[in-house]
Amino acid sequence: MSQLVPIPFPGESMFYGERGNPVIVVLHDMYGRLPWLEPLAEAVASRGFRVAVPDLYEGVCTIDDSSAQELMGNLDIGTALAEIDDAIVEAQLTGTERVGLVGFSLGGWLALLHAQAGAADAVVAYYASLGPQDHGVIPCPVLLQWAEADEWQEGEDPESFVARLKDHGTPVTQFGYIATGHGFANASIPAHLDQQAAALAFARTAVFLESNLID
Repeated sequence: MSQLVPIPFPGESMFYGERGNPVIVVLHDMYGRLPWLEPLAEAVASRGFRVAVPDLYEGVCTIDDSSAQELMGNLDIGTALAEIDDAIVEAQLTGTERVGLVGFSLGGWLALLHAQAGAADAVVAYYASLGPQDHGVIPCPVLLQWAEADEWQEGEDPESFVARLKDHGTPVTQFGYIATGHGFANASIPAHLDQQAAALAFARTAVFLESNLID
């Protein structure tokens, strides 16, 4: 891996917003905790939340596709889920019990997977789905943000995933964004970014989190 960049506070969650507010855990995509997540977390925090952004890659990030694929392939899923638990517990020490998860791509997949344990009260997943082999009951409202053009792993069919969620009684809201591709919200990679779609998706994310986590 030749194009890895060290990040601040390696292996730790970065926190934003006032203590005592409902907790939002923001999970990075396959590129790691790139700088674009800081203003996003600050924007979420400004809506009345305490935001945690874990580092799932042990202190590095990248904007190189090959390096990102290798990092993602080396990720231990059990460890990543445990790190999400740790971020939730640490944030809840000074916050309410209400928890939201917001994940992008890999992070969206992890958010959906983690939500099956019942610790979250709302989940937002950008360009992420679960295949039948990973999918259980998600007992909280789910917001799905889809790119128009995307590629999926075998078994990760979004339509089937949504149908399974609805069959289990999960409240599902979904939006698609015209002329976008996978990663359209990642402002650290201009080739992927669609500013208009990212802004609209964020606004919908904020409203969804507020309606489910704030009285």
